[in-house]
Order: sequence, then C-alpha cells, then structure tokens
Amino acid sequence: MLRFLTSGESHGKGLISTIEGFPAQVPVDVDFINADLRRRMGGYGRGLRMKIESDQVDIFAGVRNGETLGSPIAFIIHNRDWVNWTEVMSVEPNPEGVRKRQVTRPRPGHADLVGALKYQFKDMRNVLERSSARETASRVAVGAFCKLLLRELGIQVYSHVISIRKVRISDELLDTVSVDLIPQIESSELRCCDPALDESMKATVDDAIDRGDTIGGTFEVRAAGVPPGLGSHVHWDRKLDGRLAQALMSINAIKAVETGSGLDQAPMGSKFHDEIFYDDEKREFYRKTNRAGGIEGGTSNGQEVIVRAVVKPIATLKRPLMSVNLHTKEPFKAQYERSDTCVVPAAGVIGEAMVAIVLVQAIQEKFGGDNLSELQNNLESFRERVRAM
Repeated sequence: MLRFLTSGESHGKGLISTIEGFPAQVPVDVDFINADLRRRMGGYGRGLRMKIESDQVDIFAGVRNGETLGSPIAFIIHNRDWVNWTEVMSVEPNPEGVRKRQVTRPRPGHADLVGALKYQFKDMRNVLERSSARETASRVAVGAFCKLLLRELGIQVYSHVISIRKVRISDELLDTVSVDLIPQIESSELRCCDPALDESMKATVDDAIDRGDTIGGTFEVRAAGVPPGLGSHVHWDRKLDGRLAQALMSINAIKAVETGSGLDQAPMGSKFHDEIFYDDEKREFYRKTNRAGGIEGGTSNGQEVIVRAVVKPIATLKRPLMSVNLHTKEPFKAQYERSDTCVVPAAGVIGEAMVAIVLVQAIQEKFGGDNLSELQNNLESFRERVRAM
C-alpha cells in the first residue's frame, strides 16, 4: 500500500520525496503535477517567498516513458532561495554560518520552543527549517501523483474556500458546489466559488496587511466519483473519516476538521441524516442530501466525500507577540521570519493532496492491484457486484 516520506529544510538545497507502493502503468503528467505546485504558491495574501520560488518536480526514479514502474518514485523540488542561505544551512561544519540568523526568541504558535525543548537545541532555526509549511510542497506533489491515479479511476478531488475570517459563502451556495464550478473557483485569487465575495475577501486580507496581522478561514475538499466501501466500521484506525481528519490535521495551521455538516448542531436528528432511496433503473442506492459528507460508519457510501478544515491565522506576525529569549530568559518581542498574511486558498490545495493520498491508500486496501489495469478491473468488478445486490 502507498506510503511516502518527505525530507528537506525550508532554506536547504531542496525537498526530497519518495513514494513507495504506487501501482505500475499509471500515466504521469508532469505538467499536471507542476500546475498543482503553482496552485499551492498562489492565492491572495501570500508572502515574498512565493515570488522567489518556482516549484517544479525533478523526477529521479520510478517513472519511465511517461508511466510509473511500480518501483519507488523519487523526486526533488529545488529551493531557489538556497543560494542566499548556503552559509547558514551548510551541511559541513561552518561556525560563522551557524552564528548568522540564529533564532533564540521563540514565536508563539510555532514549533520553535517545543522543538528546542524536545531536541535540546540552542538555535531554534534547527526546528523552524523543518516545521515550516515549505514542506507541504512535497505533499502537494505526492498528492498530484495520487490524483493522476484517481483520475484513471473516475475520481476527481477539488477544493474551494468557504470563508476568509468573517466573510463566508452562503449555505445555499455551499449546497450547490460541484465539479462544474471548478473553473470558477480556479479563476478566483481567493479560490472562492462566489465571485461576489472576491472584493470583500480581498479587503479583509488588505486590512490585515495594513495592521501587520494575519487572518485565517475555512476551506472544503471534495472528492467526486468515490465508490462505496472505502474504509471500515470494524476497527478505529480503519475508519475513513478518522484517517481523513488525521491527514488534514497534519497540515500546518489546521486547527479543526469537519466531515460533511458535522459541526452544525442546529438541526434535529430527523433533519440531519440523509434518507436512503433506491433507483431501479440504475440499480443503486442514493440519497437526496449529503450532510454525512459521503461517509457513514467510517465507510464511504458512494456520495461525494466532503471534508472541511479550519485554518488558524498564521503565527508569524510583523508585529510580534511577547516571548522569552531562550538563552537569557529575558522578555523580548518574538523573532520575525518572512511570512504570509493569509494562506487559506493555498491550504485548500494542500488539503486536496492529503485527501487524494488517503483515498488512494483506502482504494488499494480495498481493491489491491499491482498495476493500473488490475486495479481498474477490480474496482469495476466490485461496482457490478454492488449493482447486483
């Protein structure tokens, strides 16, 4: 089954990833992968780092003549900013470089202090270089490989922004979101499906920039075409919604995750749950609503999978909060590192990647298959058995 590892520091030479257990014969569209990396770098409210980098995958192994081989896939995303950090991030001993750009004032909301306490570091740059959201570029690329596989299985993963701070799309519009809105979503700098909200969302971001502050919001990831039967009710660690929640919570700045309308406590039970119907012509069960987000009992039910995530305001502030010097224990303003003002649109792209990764793992768990053809045949055979029930 698919698993992956990422390595690399924010200002190191690059980000290196290895994907193991990926099926053979999957067509690899490098332009598609690079387009997802560009989407991650976009969005209104991003910082200067996005103007420096130009993320692209450099595939080293696991792909030949445009198809995966079934062997481990290895790739690197080069950091263009590395040329400005060669002394500070030197692999070889470099005492002069170590003294430059040291981080001794931990930033509230970051891993700086807890990482230093855990690993006994005197310079918290050793922590922030890896805890940086720069690492998520690797995950987006891994997720793009997974999207290419899902595409061959008739599954499409996409995302959109529900809110930026207090500016939120209506519940009525939220109920109508579908793959048909993807062009509209991607044409918006906020990645919002309601064009009428673009200016008010931008104004909210601009106000935070003027204040030297940051803002958060909420995004939604959807997966259309997911078959029933992914995940399971029989063990806690096999439940699909639990696995998706963990994957999304692993993204920097995510503080809460919702499956479907899980956080809406207003409706009574009779209005909350999705009634079940049967279509004789299509020979399939269906529901007219999707408040469960396509998952019941930890298992996909054949409807669109819907998960939402809450992004906190970025913790790196131009007007830093109070902190304490790690060495002297004296009070100081926290150290400022180059940062964004709002990352909600980009976080949605990262969320897509994590959802795609979990879905591929669940599909492999259910249907097996060492190559694409075998996986496709197993999935179609299962769909036929479901229709014959």
